[in-house]
Amino acid sequence: MKSYLQKIQLIAAFGMALLGIVAYYPMIWMTPVAAVPITFAPPPPPPDRGAAGDRGGAASRGCSVGNQSVIALVPVYKQTINQGETEAVSVTKVWGLTTEKHPTFWFFVPYKKSTIHSIEFVLKDESTKLSQTLYLTKPEEPGIISIRLNATTPPLEVNKRYHWFFKMKIICNPQQPLERENVEGWVQRVNLNPKLVDNLKQATPQQRVRLYAENGIWYDALTTLAELRLAKPKDPTLAVEWMNLLKSIDLENLAKQTLINRTAKLPIIKEAEPNRPPLSKPVTN
Repeated sequence: MKSYLQKIQLIAAFGMALLGIVAYYPMIWMTPVAAVPITFAPPPPPPDRGAAGDRGGAASRGCSVGNQSVIALVPVYKQTINQGETEAVSVTKVWGLTTEKHPTFWFFVPYKKSTIHSIEFVLKDESTKLSQTLYLTKPEEPGIISIRLNATTPPLEVNKRYHWFFKMKIICNPQQPLERENVEGWVQRVNLNPKLVDNLKQATPQQRVRLYAENGIWYDALTTLAELRLAKPKDPTLAVEWMNLLKSIDLENLAKQTLINRTAKLPIIKEAEPNRPPLSKPVTN
């Protein structure tokens, strides 16, 4: 009898252990695996000094929100270029790639609407003196705005660099002259290799963000992810990916800034010279 009871206890113990193992493995399967952070892999910048620029963020105005300045959401490269045998020049390049004929540009604007006098975006072909200027409506609130080139304008040519300028006039003190905030950089359109094109066609939008970033296509990665965030602003996964993408170019401090759901699509006006007075008055409302 004692032996029989011992057998029953042994079988019961074995059964409980087996149930424990079976219950344990689904818990393993259900445990979320930490996703690999999105990281932008910067391509080599142009070897000459042609992509020098300023993405902003180094200075601030007393009339901005949080005492911040305008910042372009674009990578920067710090390089030392030799001139001659002895002279070395430090250059900051502000430059990124796109596959789009009419790409979208993103800027952090820390000013209230009431303090903005005017905003303009200038795009210049490096091989000609002609430039294209967009006069933009003022954003309703401080945050990250987007500027998409109008589809009716000439498309960016492949492998040609374009110089862009984002210019603002600020009313810090109505009794004083207007303050100016300017940032500038470069964009270059490229063609993708056939394998990457096929991968992008089969990928989800989130997967495309990673593919663009890992292959150094900054403007497309940023725009794709920004549009996903605008569509799903409360998605925690997208918020983390946004943080990681901006962190890869040292702009994680902008990750929690408001994404303004409005893209500037105003007509482009051509000027004979970049520094000439505008041919029409800026839109200021």
